[in-house]
Amino acid sequence: MAFHGWPISQCQSPSTPLASQLLGGIRVIDVRLAVIPPPSPKPSALNATRTQELIAYHGLWPQKTPFTAILNDVHKFLTSPIGSKETIIMSIKQEDFAVTPAPLFSQLVRDTIVRGPGGWAEASTKGAEVNKGMWFFENRIPKLGEVRGKVVLLSRFGGNGDGWDGGLEGLGIHPTTWPDSDKNGFEWELKGTRVRTHDWYGIPSFFSIPEKVQRATANLLPPVDSLQPVLPITYFSAASFPLAFPPMVAKGFGWPKWGLGVEGVNRKVGGWLLDKLGGNAAAASASKSDVVDEKQREIVAEEPRIRGWTFLDYYSEPAGGDLIPLLVECNFRGRKLGEEGW
Repeated sequence: MAFHGWPISQCQSPSTPLASQLLGGIRVIDVRLAVIPPPSPKPSALNATRTQELIAYHGLWPQKTPFTAILNDVHKFLTSPIGSKETIIMSIKQEDFAVTPAPLFSQLVRDTIVRGPGGWAEASTKGAEVNKGMWFFENRIPKLGEVRGKVVLLSRFGGNGDGWDGGLEGLGIHPTTWPDSDKNGFEWELKGTRVRTHDWYGIPSFFSIPEKVQRATANLLPPVDSLQPVLPITYFSAASFPLAFPPMVAKGFGWPKWGLGVEGVNRKVGGWLLDKLGGNAAAASASKSDVVDEKQREIVAEEPRIRGWTFLDYYSEPAGGDLIPLLVECNFRGRKLGEEGW
């Protein structure tokens, strides 16, 4: 939702609003919010007032879109013929932690979700189990069959889970720690799933783009020797002042094809995907076939299993790069018998 504040805070083109992103294949969205107007420093301000609402923010720059408008776009998509069988992962992060107490932010997120599009009427349940509308709030990795037409919450907020049904267990997928800009990435356990996370965003300059891409793409390849399911979460975004603004990192600059410029993250990732996916046309055909013989299964098993949730700045650029279709194609490659739709 970062459409304003170029070149420091803008990370997506204004020509690709959320509705267009969803129609274009985006299923994992990064929502960062702040409370407006900011709360008073007085102790009495720990409770939200009627005038306060959540607005999309990125860093210090307001992004103008209310959280309710985001929920409206998501709900409209998930209740449409195109989106009713889809699943959206929504990461929510508090962007105003320096001025808004975490409990107040968490309360406002929950209240807005309950009252917003796709929410539910708690008062009408009379003690029965509450239908959580379009939301999946359990702290585990669900199967797709459980969450078609729903939003899976990834909560990067919430403190101790006060106010949420079940506390931390009712706050969606909820990592209890998130090292800041860890270059090597980090891992955490989630109900038997090994979550590998790469969020090295504070690169020194654009000279670090190749290393950033190498480390981030490596995170997309789950280890073959893992004894448990693996979920990679990978952020390809990066920025620093003054030699690595988000547009510069994502899109590059100059004319790199002629050696007069720098190739951005998106083009490098696209090249990496083409290299991984483009070498075995027979396997691509086999992975999509309804009737697969043993030889075809062996071919499919040799394909790279590129999996996970990826976050990209300026995801639709450079124009003609077709980065999103390449990422979607990864869902069909390297499937194993008994998994992922076989």
